[in-house]
Amino acid sequence: MFREMRRSKQQLNDEATKKILTGATGGVLALDGDDGYTYALPISFAYDDTNQKIYFHSAIKGHKIDAIKNNSKVSFCVIDQDQIVGEKFTTYFKSAIVFGRIKIIDDNNDPEKRRGLEILSEKYSPTVSIEKRDKVIESQIKALVVMVLEIDHMTGKQAKELIN
Repeated sequence: MFREMRRSKQQLNDEATKKILTGATGGVLALDGDDGYTYALPISFAYDDTNQKIYFHSAIKGHKIDAIKNNSKVSFCVIDQDQIVGEKFTTYFKSAIVFGRIKIIDDNNDPEKRRGLEILSEKYSPTVSIEKRDKVIESQIKALVVMVLEIDHMTGKQAKELIN
């Protein structure tokens, strides 16, 4: 169903790919947009290795919500390293690409919606107290949705120069 990587010697193992997803702070979510155009947008996320899902949050309405409702199949890309090496006309990179389906959770009583917000806040506000985090989540939960990317396939890749 998914293509094999053409340069398979550059493929990262699952643990290295998960490390990229865990450590990165932003990625690009690619959706099936309007009029046959791909809609790719930069977005914050949190990877949950426990259940192999990626969580995002969003306003209740907008282009990305419409696109997901139209077609839940997406791809998501994260660049971990991108070192330009001009004298060699190349870059030393590490990246991950994920394919899967996104579901939108708008039910404020769904425990996964709250869990997604907790995972996101733990990642982006790790020094904030649990009490303050819970207060902010409670005040914002009705004004947003949580999107959950259920991973069907993921790969990581690195520049050949980084292979040990």
